[in-house]
Order: sequence, then structure tokens, then C-alpha cells
Amino acid sequence: MYPLLEMAADGEAHSMDEAYEVLAEKFNLTEEDRAELLPSGRQSRYENRVGWARTHLTKAGLLESPGRGQFKITPRGLDVLKSGITDIDKNYLYQFPEFVEFRRRDRGNAESEVIGDAGKTPDEQLELLYLELEKQLAHELLERIKQCPPAFFERLVIQLLVAMGYGGSVSDAGKAVGRSGDDGIDGIIKQDRLGLSNIYIQAKRWNNTVPSEVVRTFAGSLALKKASRGVIITTSDFSKGAIETAERLGNIVLIDGETLAQYMIEYNVGVTVAARYEIKRIDRDFFEEI
Repeated sequence: MYPLLEMAADGEAHSMDEAYEVLAEKFNLTEEDRAELLPSGRQSRYENRVGWARTHLTKAGLLESPGRGQFKITPRGLDVLKSGITDIDKNYLYQFPEFVEFRRRDRGNAESEVIGDAGKTPDEQLELLYLELEKQLAHELLERIKQCPPAFFERLVIQLLVAMGYGGSVSDAGKAVGRSGDDGIDGIIKQDRLGLSNIYIQAKRWNNTVPSEVVRTFAGSLALKKASRGVIITTSDFSKGAIETAERLGNIVLIDGETLAQYMIEYNVGVTVAARYEIKRIDRDFFEEI
């Protein structure tokens, strides 16, 4: 917050685009640093932090907004700079009644401060909580899958691949399951809706790590079937050797338990929406038109 306030010390109106450039140079940020996104992938982490710095300074009365996307220092802000204080954070801003009122109206803030990291913006704290909930859900999914019979797991794999866009319909794909249950192949699914190319599947509802021998054996099975590609899906994980073997072969995709659970969440297989929350922001164009 201090560098942003210092930037406005000339008393002129500055744009946020200008702030992004000046602060990035001050902190020696690389293009990669600036390109880093929040977990949602919708906004730059750096620009999010600069935006919240301006919001907090404005709410404390140290900055004001003279126009759309602009900020300007206030007399109070100039006084803070003259005081020699350089360590400005939310704790420092609590001395200003306007900021205290802003935080009081920020419903649910007390919980987020305890659960999250006080050094992160509200957007970052919210996304961290979301990721934690998703991580817990993925763990619960794997535990439930491991309690189900192998036949259920095979049907689950087919449903997931169909949800991801392979195999046309569940009924079409389901006919292939068990059709060639020898040679280490548990099922076949169409790679495209026209059935021009097939993917051979091996599903392993395991607790132990899948070794490289399994990948090599599966590769031999694909060769016997004159198949060009295959996928091994497991509820556990793969050994380093198994991963390296699949990379060398180039035609076998490995999906471990963690990835399987993430795909299930992403494609809504075995999960349901418990609640939805919308995050809304000011529509600046609306107020500019009035």
C-alpha cells in the first residue's frame, strides 16, 4: 500500500494501468510474475493485489477516486507520507474511522481472517477456501470409489469419459465394456462420436502404487489389438518408472486417483452442486452513462 500511496504524492490523478506499470518496476517483477493468475484463472494475482491496495487506502480516506479507474491522494494521505510511516497494512489503517466502518460492514470478514492468510486479498482468501473444499471433496470421492466393487469402477470410468466428450452416449460406450476382457484390456470406448478411432481402457481400483510392469504389459496388449492409444485409470498412483515408461511409449495416458477425482468434480460425475455464490462488482459503465 505504501508504494501506491507514494506514487500519488504529486497530487495528480493516476490511472490503475499506470499503477500496474510503476509498481511492477519498483518491485522488479518479471513478465512471469505479472502473468501469475489466481486459482480461478480469471485475474492476475498482481493486479488483484494492487486493486485491493487502492480499495483499502480509499476506504481509509488516504486516496480518493476523481474519475473512472483513477485515484488521487487526499490531505490525509499526504499527512501519512509526511509522518515517515512506511509500513502501511490493514492493521495500520484501523486508526481511521472510515476504514473501521468499512470492515464492520464487510460481513463474514472475521471468519475469513481466521481461516485464511491475513496477508492475502479477500479474493485470494476466498479462492483458497474454495480449493480447500475441493481438495476435501476429492479425498471423499476416492474413499467412496475404493469402497465400491470393481464393476462399479468400470462403469464410473465409462461415464466419466463420456462426460469428457468421448464415446457418444453412455449406452453406446457401455456395450464395449467387457467385450474384450482379456489381454489386460477392461473396455473400449470411441474416441469420437463417429467411432473412427477407439481408446482401450484399463481400470485399476487399487490402493497400491501401479508399477511400470503394468504399463509395459498394457502396451503389449495394445500392440496385439493393433490399437494406437490407451488409458490406464487408477484410484491410487503410479510409480516413477511407470510414468517414465508411459512417456517413452507416447500412446498411453495415465490418470491417477487425484486426477480422476478432479476430473469427476470438473465434469460433474458423482457430485452435485450444494450451493452457488455469486461475486458481484460495481458496473462502472452503468454509472458513467448516468
